[in-house]
Amino acid sequence: MSFRELGLDPKILQAVQEAGYTEPTPIQTAAIPQILHGHDLIGIAQTGTGKTAAFTLPMLTKLAPVLGTAGVRGTRALILAPTRELAVQIDENVRAYGRHLPLRVATIFGGVGENPQIQALRNGTNIIIACPGRLLDLMGRRCADFSALQYLVLDEADRMLDMGFLPSIRQIIKSLPQKRQTLLFSATLSREIESLTHEFQRSPKIVQIGRRANPAETVTQLVYEVPKALKPALLIHLLADPSMNMVLVFSRMKHSADRIARNLESKGIATATLHSNRSQNQRLRALKDFKSGAVRVLVATDIAARGIDVDGISHVVNYDFPMHPEDYVHRIGRTGRAHAVGDAISFVTPEDQGELRSLERFIGRGIVRKKAEGFNYAAVGPAEPPDRPRQQQGQRRQSSQSQSGPRGGSRQGGGGGGGGGPRRQDRSSSYGGGGRRFGSR
Repeated sequence: MSFRELGLDPKILQAVQEAGYTEPTPIQTAAIPQILHGHDLIGIAQTGTGKTAAFTLPMLTKLAPVLGTAGVRGTRALILAPTRELAVQIDENVRAYGRHLPLRVATIFGGVGENPQIQALRNGTNIIIACPGRLLDLMGRRCADFSALQYLVLDEADRMLDMGFLPSIRQIIKSLPQKRQTLLFSATLSREIESLTHEFQRSPKIVQIGRRANPAETVTQLVYEVPKALKPALLIHLLADPSMNMVLVFSRMKHSADRIARNLESKGIATATLHSNRSQNQRLRALKDFKSGAVRVLVATDIAARGIDVDGISHVVNYDFPMHPEDYVHRIGRTGRAHAVGDAISFVTPEDQGELRSLERFIGRGIVRKKAEGFNYAAVGPAEPPDRPRQQQGQRRQSSQSQSGPRGGSRQGGGGGGGGGPRRQDRSSSYGGGGRRFGSR
C-alpha cells in the first residue's frame, strides 16, 4: 500500500514524497484510516515504527481544509508528551509534514521562558505540543482557550497515564471539549493502564502491531553478569571495540550518570550527559554533539528513553539495570530503529537478578548471557557510592526517570535535539519497490 491509497491530503502527500518516503509502516497503514474515519484510537507498536506520523498525517489531513480560513480561530489539536525531548521532536515532525499548509505550531514545556508560550496559547495556535506540568500551570492562570479543540493526542500513553501523571491529565482533560477525537499511542500499554483510557475515549479502536511487550526484533540483546564494583571497568573494556561507535548508556540516577561520564572522559572517551539537572542549553548541546558524532557516548537517565530519536545508535548499554520492564523496552528501542540493526547490552549485578527474571517473563523470552573476552572478572574494582534504596527509587520514579512531574513546569523533562525536519529512520533500509517506510517511531 502507498501513502496515496490512505486518503491523505495532497499537500501532505507532497511533503511525504519530498522526504523520500513511499511506503507506510504497519502502524501507519492500520491507524491512519481509523483516524480519518473519526474513531478514537489506541495505537500500540514497537519503537522506531512511525507512530508520530501515524497520528500526525491523518490529523493534518482533517485540519487542512480549515487552516488559514478567515474567521476560523482557536487551537484545534493538543498533543501531550512526557518529556521536552519528545515534545520538541514531535514539533519537528508536525512542521515537516505540514510544511505546505498555513500551519501554526507551538511547544509548551518547562525550563524555558514562558512568555512566548503564553502568547501562543492566547493566539489560538493551531497545534499545541505540551508537557503536562507547564501546560497545567498556564491553564490555571487562564492563559489557554481550548474551546475549539478537535483532537487530543497522548503520546507515550503508558507513561502519561501512570500514577504520577494521571491527576494532571485528568485536570487538563476536564477543561477540554467533550466532543473531540482522542488518540493514545505507545510502545507498551498494560491492561491496567488501558482500563483508564475509557475515562478519556469513546469506544476506541485498538491497533496493535506485534506483542505489547516486544522489543524490536532487529536488536540483539545480551546480558553481562558482573559485580557492581566492576561495572566501570567493564564499560571501558567493551568500549575498546571500535564497532561501539555511537553508544547510549543508561544510568538509573543523575549523580551516577555524571560519575560514569567523568570516568569515561578520564580515559579519553568523548562523552556527554543528559538528565534533568542539566540546563536546557546543556541538554540541547549534548544531543547535538551526540547526533553529529562530536561525542561517542551519551550517558543519560530514563528521561532519554522516550525522547531520543537519533539515527545510527550502534549500542544501548544498561549500565544500571532498569527497575521496570517497560523502561527496558523503551531504552533498547533507541537502537535498531526503523528496521536498522543494533545491540542492547545490560549489566546485571547479583542484586539485579530479580528484575532480570521479571523482564524475561515480561518479554516472553530469555536473554543471552555473555562473558566479555579478556576481561578480568576476579579483579577488585573501586568502591562506588551506594545508590538510594530501591524502595526510594520506586517512590521517586517520576523525578529520576521521567523527569516530568505532574505539577510545575520546572520538573519536566528537557528539550530535544537541534535541527529541524522529521524524525528520521535508517535511510539505508529499503522496503518493497525500493521505497522507504515513513517515520522512525
